Amino acid sequence: MLIRDVEVEGCGRVDVRVRDGRIVELGRHLGGRVGIHGRGGALLPGLHDHHVHLASLAAEPASVRVGPKDVTGLDQLAEALRAGPPGEWVRAVGYHESVAGELDRATLDRLVADRPVRVQDRSGESWVWNGAALRAAGMDDAGDGRFWRSDECLRALVPPTPLDLTGVGRRAAARGVTGFTNADPHPADDLRALLLRDLPQRITVMSLDRQAPVKIRLDDLTLPLPDELAQRIARTRPRPVAVHCVTRVQLLVTLLALDEAGSVPGDRIEHGAVIPVESLAWLRRLGVTVVTQPHFPVERALAYEADVHPDDQPHLYRCGTLIAAGIPVAAGTDAPYGTADPWAVMRTAVGRAGPEALPPRAALGLFLGTPLAPGGPRRTVAPGAPADLCLLHLPLSAALDNLTADAVRATLVAGQTL
Repeated sequence: MLIRDVEVEGCGRVDVRVRDGRIVELGRHLGGRVGIHGRGGALLPGLHDHHVHLASLAAEPASVRVGPKDVTGLDQLAEALRAGPPGEWVRAVGYHESVAGELDRATLDRLVADRPVRVQDRSGESWVWNGAALRAAGMDDAGDGRFWRSDECLRALVPPTPLDLTGVGRRAAARGVTGFTNADPHPADDLRALLLRDLPQRITVMSLDRQAPVKIRLDDLTLPLPDELAQRIARTRPRPVAVHCVTRVQLLVTLLALDEAGSVPGDRIEHGAVIPVESLAWLRRLGVTVVTQPHFPVERALAYEADVHPDDQPHLYRCGTLIAAGIPVAAGTDAPYGTADPWAVMRTAVGRAGPEALPPRAALGLFLGTPLAPGGPRRTVAPGAPADLCLLHLPLSAALDNLTADAVRATLVAGQTL
């Protein structure tokens, strides 16, 4: 199959020949059957979302959004939770205390008493259930109905949520996404098979895939000592680890543990929500990649202003300073806990204030790493590379001016148009 007249970075306008799912030739006026005529649009490697939660993202259409952008106050929250037939389970997502304060079983019972309701907070780490939900699950004695990081235990107690993975794949393809790294800390055993069945993109599942990193999620309330974390890391070797770090102390413990256990290629810091400037040289020495979300300080600006300690606010979700310090950096949307649109993440990375801002080409590069080396050399359109491609309507220089998914004309995986 021939992709005719496309702009390839470093080559100008060329034709691209694809055979057996790979790029085999680039050149001018190549012969053969034309599959796609690019009309001078840029041909890029397909985007890879390096940190996403696919099952949760696929459950969103069957969920009620109750975040700060969706509802305000108890009355609107109650209205949102009461929608739908009585008696059916309600799965509500995206909640933050700025909506209507702290939730517990009693509060939810005052809002909705006639149907099971469970509300997930914006981080995805905690749930609050009302009395009807607890009774339906045989847990009427479960105290205030609040659960912290208990998805594995709760999963079997609720009716299955319909998953629209087909819609996830279709929307991602429209944005030029050809691959995902699923970052659940405790993925279900059958998750990989489910994702491969319903998604056309390439899939990497942390912890389940043998070459993928093992996900380690830390929490300040149960934080291990550095030597304990080092022992856990040592048990994963030779596999790399991807350590969830969203506080200053979590990062410190992780770096101390990696010093003791020794780092290996592929080790990652997930989020890197707070990275003090004095830790940059340490990160560089260890050679770990930071997979960050540069859009969070913008998407969550008001909450961070209220919730994050002033000493930590200058260090939130570093990007430009990491790259300047020689630290490998990549990005993931963290959808559904952030936007699922990588182009929106790029725009935010460009628009960040001060030294964290990136030039547009570098922002695009955050999504061009390989799944197992997200911060390493960026993928290119070259002979021998997989034909996982994103074709734009525009030349690259014009596309970089706006960084929008509207520029995507076609997405291919292994040479097949999605």
